[in-house]
Amino acid sequence: MSSAIVVGATGILGREIVKQLSQSPEKWNTVYALSRSKKDEFPSNVVHKHIDLLSSADQMATDLQGVEAEYIFFVAYLQKDTEEENWQVNGDMLSNFLSALTHTKTKRILLVTGAKQYGVHLGAPKNPLLESDPWLTTPPFPPNFYYRQQSLLHDFCNNHKNIHWTVTYPNDVIGFATGNFMNLATGLGLYAAVSKELDPRKEGLIFPGSETFYTRLDTFTSSSLHAQFCEWAVLEPRAADQAFNVVNGDVQSWVDLWPRLARRFGATVKKDQFLTKTGCEGRTELGDTTPLSAVAEEAGLVGAGVVSKGGVLEQRVSLVKWSQRGDVREAWERLAAREGLQREAFAGATWAFVDFVLGRGYDVVQSMSKAREIGWTGYQDTWKSFSDVFGELEAAKVLPKMH
Repeated sequence: MSSAIVVGATGILGREIVKQLSQSPEKWNTVYALSRSKKDEFPSNVVHKHIDLLSSADQMATDLQGVEAEYIFFVAYLQKDTEEENWQVNGDMLSNFLSALTHTKTKRILLVTGAKQYGVHLGAPKNPLLESDPWLTTPPFPPNFYYRQQSLLHDFCNNHKNIHWTVTYPNDVIGFATGNFMNLATGLGLYAAVSKELDPRKEGLIFPGSETFYTRLDTFTSSSLHAQFCEWAVLEPRAADQAFNVVNGDVQSWVDLWPRLARRFGATVKKDQFLTKTGCEGRTELGDTTPLSAVAEEAGLVGAGVVSKGGVLEQRVSLVKWSQRGDVREAWERLAAREGLQREAFAGATWAFVDFVLGRGYDVVQSMSKAREIGWTGYQDTWKSFSDVFGELEAAKVLPKMH
């Protein structure tokens, strides 16, 4: 039997890893769930331990006294306002944790990062996204804290030859965590539920993102599938010292997903949704240099418009603006009171994140070939991922039961 440490155990991805490991006590006799607070009840093989990742390495060492495991999953993340702050804070959290770590038993450390690895927050990338794609480490590209974290982990393992690393790159995660409203499904569900409350004439649900992105392609990651991958990867010898894309395995578009989502919430799609002026439109320039420019010479794209044209986010309905409207807030309060919902869910939703995900004008397709080649066979239908999580959010009284 083995033991594990999950750092960031109450987030959407960390919670699922704890859940996944705890289901097999014959394989995982002890799972240490590390976070600042305990938000869930755990099975008997899970032990919650307090840790403050913003504290010093010495304080973390104190928090980690008596905590050792063969396998460590580092899933913690703190969103800051600028890329420079993200680089500093998230890099320091991992650096201090590694410095505090008692590693006499440790065999593998798995670090969870994301598709920001490929610069998808900066504009159009090269598709499909491959783990061998070059890191965007030089100006004009901004600092990317995933690069710092991976470099720290590589150096740590190089200095401790008995410890190996694995890194995952999930994208547009679909999941649920108690008290955590920082996820795509929560924002979409709240938008759909409140929009229906505001639409007594049943004119239809408007896709809030970019008209361009509506028919573009995206790849999503189910948090439960990601947890299954993480358990498999830390035990797979061929996954040692390797980074992997982790997405569901299908490729989706909102032209397919949006009508399904509307039906799930008892609505239809507004027939002329892209002709409608909403008063909440949004547009943001992402910069002059796209990630695709990093391979322009090799791909024969020097001077091509797809490279020289900077990235743009466009929203038919900017959910940041929409969520601040008086009629929207009143509709939420009315809905929450009538259905007994968690009132804080609306204010806690990450509207800017949903604006970003839906406002892009370019494909984001991550290849799963590398993982498949060494034996990974996991798959999850993306619409089922959304539907299942909407059900969890309904059960948790974040969303009204509408299905």
